[in-house]
Amino acid sequence: MKKLFLFSIVTVLLSVTNVINAQEVKNLTFDEVMKLAEEQSTNALIAKHRFRSSYWQYRSFKAQYLPSLTLSGTTPDFSNGLDKVYNSQTDQYEYRATNTISNLGTLSLSQNIGPTGTVIGVRSDLTLFRDIANNIPTNYITNPVSVYITQPIRTYNTLKWQKKIEPVKYEAAQKTYLSDIEAVHARAVMNFFSLALAQINKQIAEMNFSNADTLYRIAQGRYQLGTIAEDELLQMQLSWLNAETARKQADMNLRDREIRLRSFLGYNENVRIELILPSEVPDLQVNMKEVLDLALANNPDILNQQINVLNAQSNEAQARASKGLNASLTASLGYSQQSPDFAEAYNKLSNSQRVRIGFTMPLLDWGLGKGRYQTAKSSLELAQVQAKQALIDFQQNLFLDVEQFNLQKNQVAIAAKSDTVAMKRYEVTKQRFLIGKIAVLELNDADSRKDQNRRAYVQSLQDYWTYFYNMRSLTLFDFINRKPLEADYENLVQ
Repeated sequence: MKKLFLFSIVTVLLSVTNVINAQEVKNLTFDEVMKLAEEQSTNALIAKHRFRSSYWQYRSFKAQYLPSLTLSGTTPDFSNGLDKVYNSQTDQYEYRATNTISNLGTLSLSQNIGPTGTVIGVRSDLTLFRDIANNIPTNYITNPVSVYITQPIRTYNTLKWQKKIEPVKYEAAQKTYLSDIEAVHARAVMNFFSLALAQINKQIAEMNFSNADTLYRIAQGRYQLGTIAEDELLQMQLSWLNAETARKQADMNLRDREIRLRSFLGYNENVRIELILPSEVPDLQVNMKEVLDLALANNPDILNQQINVLNAQSNEAQARASKGLNASLTASLGYSQQSPDFAEAYNKLSNSQRVRIGFTMPLLDWGLGKGRYQTAKSSLELAQVQAKQALIDFQQNLFLDVEQFNLQKNQVAIAAKSDTVAMKRYEVTKQRFLIGKIAVLELNDADSRKDQNRRAYVQSLQDYWTYFYNMRSLTLFDFINRKPLEADYENLVQ
């Protein structure tokens, strides 16, 4: 049994060793993590596909203003029953039994005119009609060419409002994509420094355990010599036990944070990540007026508020149009002919004209139209108030964000200096303890301060880059290279 147990232990250790050896270690800098997040993270792919959807929606809108060529038809159209027909002899309509079959084909070329809602076009028709009941041969009814126009009168113009809204929506989609990529950067910052802090904590835990082990051994020797009391020895033992617990916890946290960053960057379990902390941050201060101007010009949230107001205006115009008189004019001018002979159906064409005006006007709707209009009008006023308030809140929050960012450079410098001083203090305190000049409580305090300041330095780096990418997200502007953020939108949709 003992041999079997030892064999199992060796097998497990060899398996773990093989897994570790099979893993590829990637040493990544901060800039490399930002680049990888932008190129291959799931969040970046989501932003890309979201933009694609907006792109094709905009393309569909633009296609409405291009000529449209359509082939339509009905084949066959069979009828067997009673139809209402005109009797020229009696000058009356009467119902007769019919048994007919017909085929209709239409080729039309149309063009929408957005500002007026007009539709103009050219059409060509061909109908094949046969009366089966009377055994009449097929009759060809032709309309080789006709020009038609449809003009709405006092009607809600969908194309007009789409032309106002859709370009703004597409511009907002472009800026939203850039903002989403900056959000990806911000999340990458969080994951990067979360793992970096876990690595720092692991290093701290290993060093603290090594120091605690050494000091505990020294304390045992001093206790045997009678130079320290038992409570001091117990304090050193407790520090050693706590250091061992902290080391195991740090190792677990490190694995958890590494898995999170690895998943975010799209790596599998065969990749191990070790991060290289940035040694410095850009010496950058931003101007409040410049940031405000850039944000008002580029931020997608501002455009989305404009879109909300435009949509409300569109709904108000539609409700206003629907509560009154609506009419449309349809006119066509062309040529037509009919004949049992196909060729003759295109000879000696006769003129064909048609003009029609249709209208609808609610006479009694019990206030339905008025209610819808008042609701739409109220929604428009609400959207305008919300847009105004959102702009005020945006400016106020932006002011605070700028102030916070401008403080971060100094915060990083202070944290770096504090980290250096705390480390030096610990080394001096440790040496004084070794020669018996100070008590263990002072050593523990110096040790704790050292760890706190090291973590505070990493946190200050995270705060700097979080505020930095927040500035970029709000303004869509690269303050380091002094240029607007850009993307190859044509490449994104391929």
